[in-house]
Amino acid sequence: MSPKGRDILKSMVGAVEPARPETPSAPPPHRPSGAVKAMNLSLGRLGEEAAAARALRESLASGDKVLEIDPSAVEMSFIRDRIPVDKDPELERLKQSIQESGQQVPILVRPDPIRAGHYQAAYGHRRLRAAAEIGVPVKAVVRKLTDEELILAQGQENGPRVDLSFIERALFARRMDEHGFSREMIAQALATDKPETSRLLQVAQTIDPEIILAIGPAPKVGRPRWLAFAEKFRETDGRKKVQAAIAGAAFQTLESNSRFDVIWKALEEKDAPQRVEQMLRTQDGGTLASVSRSGKNFRITVKSAAFSEFLARRLAGLAAEFEEENEGK
Repeated sequence: MSPKGRDILKSMVGAVEPARPETPSAPPPHRPSGAVKAMNLSLGRLGEEAAAARALRESLASGDKVLEIDPSAVEMSFIRDRIPVDKDPELERLKQSIQESGQQVPILVRPDPIRAGHYQAAYGHRRLRAAAEIGVPVKAVVRKLTDEELILAQGQENGPRVDLSFIERALFARRMDEHGFSREMIAQALATDKPETSRLLQVAQTIDPEIILAIGPAPKVGRPRWLAFAEKFRETDGRKKVQAAIAGAAFQTLESNSRFDVIWKALEEKDAPQRVEQMLRTQDGGTLASVSRSGKNFRITVKSAAFSEFLARRLAGLAAEFEEENEGK
């Protein structure tokens, strides 16, 4: 265990009150909620450190070498899994850790298939960005990987150790699908089953990627609300409502979960009633139909049974005339 790990364990043990002997009159010992939270957080960090150390040992045992590489020579994976955010507390923690005790866990890269002397990252994008912002070389294991091997390594690294939000996983699935990966490969990379993979793709293929990126990772928004969001977005043709909400002056100042809430409320707003633009009448003033338009919707409300039958007979001819006029446009 590293010195940092021992310090975490020591602080964890010190945060918990020692047990007191039980007596008939003594109440059960009280453990402050803050100490319990600190213990859980410390255990989680110890688990991450142990997993990282195990992965490093396996890499070294297989003959991989750890090299120091200029971060500018390393590109992100050809399929991004994280949605970038303006403020990333984990990135700041990593930068501080690297500045204080160096980069403890190398990233995994492959040689760039096109540019000699350059690399593509499979995982460790935060460590890569932290090293670039600090201005130090990034430690990396260089391994020849196919596209499939890179994506699997990327997914398997992020699965147990990084808490990707539902929408990040959904967008990652869509990007893999667009690159031609099979459903089986997508499910394997995300460590999920086929039904869940279908749900992820359903959401990401319904909502425009630009809208997802504008909202951000929304870590507190889970699968049920995103599925409901996609359904509402599709049923209400909500693209204009969402785009109007994103264009709002205060939208960019909100954190990601709040951005989702703002757009959800915009989708729930009822459309303005359709406005009657024209009344169709006979020469003697009788009403045949009213015409109304709202956005893309165009509605004719027929008031005369005879006119209704007339339109029904003429609709096929009108459609053919429309196609003829628009042919070649």
